Amino acid sequence: MAFLLILWLLLLALGMSVALTLGVSSLAQLWLDGTPLAVIAQRMTKSISDSFPLLAVPFFIFAGNLMNTGGITERIFGFARVLVGHMRGGLGHVNVLASVVFSGMSGSALADAGGLGNMEIRAMRSAGYDAGFAGAVTVASCIIGPMIPPSIPMVLYGVLADVSIGRLFLGGVIPGLLTAGALMALIAIYAKRRDYPRDPVPTFGDVGRAFARAALPMLTPAIIIAGIAFGFFSPTEAAVVASLYALVLSVGVYREMSLRDLGRVILDTIRMSAMVCLIVATASVFAWILAAHQAPMRLAAWLLTLSDDPLVLLVVINLAVLVAGFFIEGLAIMILIVPVLAPTLMSAGIDPVHFGVVFIFNLMIGLMTPPMGVGLFVVSGVSGISLETLIRATIPFLVPLVIVLAALILFPALVTWLPNLLLGAP
Repeated sequence: MAFLLILWLLLLALGMSVALTLGVSSLAQLWLDGTPLAVIAQRMTKSISDSFPLLAVPFFIFAGNLMNTGGITERIFGFARVLVGHMRGGLGHVNVLASVVFSGMSGSALADAGGLGNMEIRAMRSAGYDAGFAGAVTVASCIIGPMIPPSIPMVLYGVLADVSIGRLFLGGVIPGLLTAGALMALIAIYAKRRDYPRDPVPTFGDVGRAFARAALPMLTPAIIIAGIAFGFFSPTEAAVVASLYALVLSVGVYREMSLRDLGRVILDTIRMSAMVCLIVATASVFAWILAAHQAPMRLAAWLLTLSDDPLVLLVVINLAVLVAGFFIEGLAIMILIVPVLAPTLMSAGIDPVHFGVVFIFNLMIGLMTPPMGVGLFVVSGVSGISLETLIRATIPFLVPLVIVLAALILFPALVTWLPNLLLGAP
């Protein structure tokens, strides 16, 4: 088992893609164990062909791509600007509020950063905001994306840990709103100190027109949450509904997407979905080898020697995940840890939905921590802001995020209250 983990980390350090590192290290370990190599093909095929919830991933990716291409992001930004743009530092608040709304449609932090990010940063810089501040707000706010449903990371976590994806979706709503509030509080402090500008106070007519332009897209999160909460459809079926709804808006209602644009969106979705499925397939082999070597039982025994207090275990694990996020991509951490830890934590009395939401939020913080912060690279790429400038400006935004993470760990009801209210106690 040590050989498997060391080889995997070495390949990651060399810059190999996550899917290849998992596949190559698993193949090497199977050869070393004398296991027939045909097992790797069987496990990979079974992992993606037998998982109905995994179908949600390509549909949510498709929905996010449609919204970024079909003019929906611009309508969301315009409505958010009318609502909070008149506050001091208004465009910073607009950045966060737009992420809250968009997160209820795409389920992806990077879709938020890549889709809304360029528009938000251009607007902030042209209004006189510091480039580093504009980029930092965009990086920090994009992590709201996977917290408010739908959420691609929550779908993957639910598949890996065999946890209700519907409960995970509902469990992320309050943490996502708390994150938005914490970021807006920090933005308000910056805005006062630097005397950032504000938009004129909008009239009722301005609000009405902006709402009319954005009303149909903003129905998406309501449709998803209500549909799951009232049992009209499963999270996987919700992904299909979201995709169809986005397609109707982009092509039929707003008519801002041509057939050529639609073809490009479909190809992008296929590429991204194939990448995710390949990672899941190779990860299933990796996790199967760990289980065969009794890694979950060994880790459980070691954790229980530290403490049998669920709170202590949560703190220890999240500190480890937070540090790992500096050096390892979040999806790789999820694939390595979740199949091994999930049974242990459940036996220790930790709610799997609570842990799942906290764990995903922790991984999202890793999007903005160097040297592996993928969110930093995306925002730097779409805005032209140097990584050095972006990293320096982003550091203060880690403070409110870590405070929210601590609150979620200490108060499980922040995660479990809403799913228990709408779906009943598990």
